[in-house]
Amino acid sequence: MKILVCIKQVPDMESKFKLNSSGTWYSDQDLAWRMNEYDEFAVEQAVQLKEQAGGELVVLSLGPDRVREALKKALAMGADRGIHLQDEASHEKDPYAIASVIAAYAKQENFDVIFTGMQSQDRGSAQVGLILAELLGINSISTIVDFSCDGSSVTAKRELEGGLKAVVKTSLPALFTCQLGLNSPRYPTLPNIMKAKKKEIATPTLTAPTSLAATLSVAFPEKKGQGLVLEGDAGELADQLLTILKEKSTVLK
Repeated sequence: MKILVCIKQVPDMESKFKLNSSGTWYSDQDLAWRMNEYDEFAVEQAVQLKEQAGGELVVLSLGPDRVREALKKALAMGADRGIHLQDEASHEKDPYAIASVIAAYAKQENFDVIFTGMQSQDRGSAQVGLILAELLGINSISTIVDFSCDGSSVTAKRELEGGLKAVVKTSLPALFTCQLGLNSPRYPTLPNIMKAKKKEIATPTLTAPTSLAATLSVAFPEKKGQGLVLEGDAGELADQLLTILKEKSTVLK
């Protein structure tokens, strides 16, 4: 079986973000970087499938040189080889352009199963995986929280709105986008980290098509006034609250 897992490197969400000079995205300076959390579940599911069915597991990422660190982590988790689609301006690409360049590579290898995270933590479009499946002409199942492969067919459980779940079955080849909680991603062991250093990370030259959409501007939410906490006797608080509402709002006018 031939398996592809697509990952993205994103900033640690606890980082202090600043806008870039053009005001269209965040600055990548002074940020700590990590593998997208949803993608960790995708990598783990891909490794489990490889352990079950055998074959080859390829991990792919689009972005600048620093994404190789995320690729190395996936290799240490159990992927066999990496593909780095070099793009210093990947943050300017829309989901269609990103999916298109990945599809151009994937068509060369005829993968049986493709895993992606449900969405990225920074952009959160949840579109790349599904567009990729459409471009490849294969079935897709999104937001999976359970996965079972039996030969050439897969049964997956999808998470729906309102806490509901749906069980879906499809034949291979197919693509799956992974939701949090699908599994428990493993930590790379020191021996596997050392082995990963010897695994191949190829850099094929592929050009993404022109994006269909562009981000015009990004801004932080406007700061709102702070709340007021009243303490003391309930009777006195009621009088204080009425006074505040009369003086500082239009509720009682």
